Amino acid sequence: MTYAQHRTLYDADSHIMELPNFLSDHVDPGMRERLPAIDFGANSNLQRNLKTFVDQGCAHTDDDIAKMLAMGDEVLRGPKGYDATGAFNGSERSKVLDLLGFKKQLVFASVSEALVFSQKLDMDVRYAAARAHNRAMKDFCTADARLMGVAAVSLDDPDLALAELNTLLQEGAGAVWVPHRHCGGRSPGHTAFDPFWARLQEAGIPFVVHIGGDGLQVDKAWMNNGRPLPKDWLGGGENVRGKDMTSVHHMAERFLSMMVLDGVFERFPRLKGASVELGAGWVPAMLDRLDWVVDIWSKSDEELRKLTRKPSQQFTEQFAFTPYVYEDIGRIISQSNADLYLFSSDYPHPEGGRNPIGRFETSLEGLDASAQSRFYAENFQRVFSV
Repeated sequence: MTYAQHRTLYDADSHIMELPNFLSDHVDPGMRERLPAIDFGANSNLQRNLKTFVDQGCAHTDDDIAKMLAMGDEVLRGPKGYDATGAFNGSERSKVLDLLGFKKQLVFASVSEALVFSQKLDMDVRYAAARAHNRAMKDFCTADARLMGVAAVSLDDPDLALAELNTLLQEGAGAVWVPHRHCGGRSPGHTAFDPFWARLQEAGIPFVVHIGGDGLQVDKAWMNNGRPLPKDWLGGGENVRGKDMTSVHHMAERFLSMMVLDGVFERFPRLKGASVELGAGWVPAMLDRLDWVVDIWSKSDEELRKLTRKPSQQFTEQFAFTPYVYEDIGRIISQSNADLYLFSSDYPHPEGGRNPIGRFETSLEGLDASAQSRFYAENFQRVFSV
């Protein structure tokens, strides 16, 4: 019996845990010296462990793999992060998918996207990082057709973004991750990006926003309360803390709101997208807000009068969101609708928990079988053209 058991289940969020050679092995030779190393933080023990994994052929030992696979359908209760089987090796991940029973699994980067989305690097270096990232992601996912690699493209330069998009679409990306911030001083709905959105629509490939596509933490001033700085959930201070979680979705909400109000979904009605690992509790209020913004401000804004569908309808038809495992997805659905949400495991990140199905099942209790089927499978199939 697999972890999914009798369910048809698609996983909208998993990760590769990059090793130090993830980008350097795939970057164009002429850019190798200019591309910075991936930043793994100040943990020296982690750095030594990662070198060991590289020396082992970018794989775990046979003994470690056997121990984890022996857990069978309880594999999610096993090691997380770099110690998890399939964390950085596609062939290992394939064996884990056999135990999980997921039909498809999106695969995101964990740390290397910081170089792709950097606003400090020279423009040519950013897009060289994107090319290396997308090649590396393709390599990881060639091990199993169930793995859907998520490419990464910055929108800071419309022409370079379109060029990279055209390249990666030839290589079979499952989705395209864009940073959820302003795009080189432009809104994502700027006319300069219409060729980018049009190309995605034509290819039937969705765009995604994901945690890490913009800053994780609130400004340091908000942490200044005269008391010691709290640790994050990993025990350090570089990741998400309690105060950060109050607003980690704010920029994604702003980005998506601009997409609607600038008419992107109106001009490209077959364009699909998803918001991943940014939670979903904020979504019903956003939909209500956008509906009344358009209703009221269309009286004075000619562009808003061009919208033929309410924002809530646009999102329902063209977009979806992954809730956190600890959110009450049943209540969120009751406040909006069942077409908007996707299951995710976040494997092998620990944030996904050790039994996401069990936790989601509890909050889905009382909803009909159709709503549950949409959450576990049908919304994914619609958005990702499976």
